Amino acid sequence: MALIECRKLTRSYQKGSSTITPLSSLDLDVEEGSFTALMGPSGSGKTTLLNLVAGIDTPTSGTLTINGIRLDRLSHAQLAHWRAENVGYIFQLYNLIPVLTAYENVELPLLLHDLTAAERHGKVAAALELVGIADRHDHYPRQLSGGQEQRVAIARAIVSDPKIIVADEPTGDLDRAAAAEILTLLRAINRDLGRTLIMVTHDSKTTKYAQRTLHLDKGKLLEVESAREPSSAVHR
Repeated sequence: MALIECRKLTRSYQKGSSTITPLSSLDLDVEEGSFTALMGPSGSGKTTLLNLVAGIDTPTSGTLTINGIRLDRLSHAQLAHWRAENVGYIFQLYNLIPVLTAYENVELPLLLHDLTAAERHGKVAAALELVGIADRHDHYPRQLSGGQEQRVAIARAIVSDPKIIVADEPTGDLDRAAAAEILTLLRAINRDLGRTLIMVTHDSKTTKYAQRTLHLDKGKLLEVESAREPSSAVHR
């Protein structure tokens, strides 16, 4: 059984007198523990789908079931609780809070959970160690490189041990070398921790790190590339 099941999933909104439909009647299954890349031109529905799966947005119609739970039936309060328990989000521009240290940025999601300070410390330290930036725990974002900032953002996304990690252009603001390091890290998190990972990208080279690539256009699924073994990926 798939972890994520989309059936005729649609998202529309009004813009003046026009109805915009970034996602239209989408059917999709995503298996638990998989690494999926979403590709397509701007406006194709990639980020809309990502936000629906992350519980940030709600569908206009259709059903979205994740781990047996119908997200399309949850209230805003229920959706916020579900999101805090199940999803880690990685942004293109990191979205770190500039007045907080790396440690404090990573700790933020844990403040929504019933944990002691010692328990939070253990989880933050482990997450920073996992992404290879424990020695920068007391640095502020302005003191870090772009690649280091994204490592902090990844630590923040995984610190609460979510089932699903969604990444919106996670290497879009990085040079090629830093991008390769981040993609290798994401692949390791998917492979070694078994986390389900969905990544939006415009760069076909980054899809080599994923097991499956979905191509979207005008809100519809056009093509699904065959799964492949990601360990053979080369980023050049």
